[in-house]
Order: sequence, then C-alpha cells, then structure tokens
Amino acid sequence: MKILLITGWGGGTQLLSALKQNLEQQADQVELINIFNILDPEVLQKHVQQAQAFDVIMGWSLGGQLATILVNQIQQQYQQHKILITLGSNPCFVQNSDWQYAMSESTFEQFKMSFYADAITTLKKFGFMVCQGVQTAKEDFKKLQSLIRAQNIELLKQGLDELEQLNNVNILKQYTGNQYHIFSKQDYLVSYKIAEKLQNLDAKFLEVDLIHGSHGFPLFFAEEVSCKIFQYLKKIQQRSE
Repeated sequence: MKILLITGWGGGTQLLSALKQNLEQQADQVELINIFNILDPEVLQKHVQQAQAFDVIMGWSLGGQLATILVNQIQQQYQQHKILITLGSNPCFVQNSDWQYAMSESTFEQFKMSFYADAITTLKKFGFMVCQGVQTAKEDFKKLQSLIRAQNIELLKQGLDELEQLNNVNILKQYTGNQYHIFSKQDYLVSYKIAEKLQNLDAKFLEVDLIHGSHGFPLFFAEEVSCKIFQYLKKIQQRSE
C-alpha cells in the first residue's frame, strides 16, 4: 500500500512528520509533500502523474482539496480509482450560495488582506486558529510553532487563491472510488457538521468519521488518526475480496 500525503496551508511538511511515521509502520511507502499550485495546468499535470503511482491520495485541510482534484484527474485521464482520504478538509473553504458550511467571503477577504499586509503575524494567528477549540491550545500552539518551517510567500499566496476558488463538492458527489473523510469535533476552522453534509451527497463509496481535537488533529493525534485510516483501509480491502 503506497500513500501520498499532502500537508495543509501555512506550515510545511514537518507538521505531518509524526503522522507519516505512524503510517509507515503499516504502509509500504508514504511520501509527504507540500501544497502546490493546482490552478497552474502544468503543475497539476506533473502532480497527477506523480500521484498515479500511489494507492491512497490523502491530504490535510487544503491538502485534502488538492488530493480530491488529483483523484478526480486520475479517474478522468487513466480510468483508475485511487482511495481518497481527507483530514479536516472542507471541499469548499469559502461560502457560496450552494455551500454555506464554510468561512464567509468577507472573513476570508480580511484574512487574505491581512496576509498580504503582514504575512508573519497572520501566519502566527492562523497557527493559533489551527490549535483553537481545545483546552491544550496553548501547549499545542508551542508544539506547532516548533515544527513550522519558513514557507515560500508566493506559494502561500497561491494557496490562498486555491482556498478561495476551489469547490470540490461535485467531485466528491460524483467520485466512484472509495473516499473517507475525517473531521474533528472542536475544529475552529472547519465545522464537523460538514461530515453530515457529505453523507447527504449520497456518493457511492463515501464514508465519514469524527475525532476529538482541534483542526490540528492529524498533528496532535497522529497515532489515533493512523489507526483510523488503517481500520478503514482494512475494511475496504475485505469488502473487495
């Protein structure tokens, strides 16, 4: 079992290193990559070709949206169904008339302007939002800060464009491969109520799960998340036998 793991916006791959190590205990290969500009057709195609070599395409937050587009492209281009797993990932991060379970346009615009004006301060605020919602938020924030590596500002700007523009609801609805989405109950950035909305899409092989924790649950509960993922993978393997 080969897993491609895509991190979220703002902090780099180091944030998911513990999850990667936990996954490696049972997977044949786990490759952890940073976000990328999926709105650029050349960059998209390069990553589609890379992802084709894996069995599971998985992502946290924005990484989950990128993973969703990759499995959809692989299905369209190669008629292959990769297993899609998302962690704390809203298929549409900014509200629109069809998808209300997201950040309002005005709040997102404020965040974007704040980032353009003072990237470092905004990244710190965002880091705290990732940890918010649980009693251990302050300690978690210290751990998060210790793992964050300096990011390319241009890539982060492209990531904000992705968060603003991507709407993967129809992809999830129509995807005919296996898909598994984990949400956390105390998530400050992505409401766990999205789990129910995804179930209501009536996609063929869509499953959702809930976990306790903040938006940073893949980082702070890496072992538990890894166990859930392998339980799911084992279940679908047994189903196909």
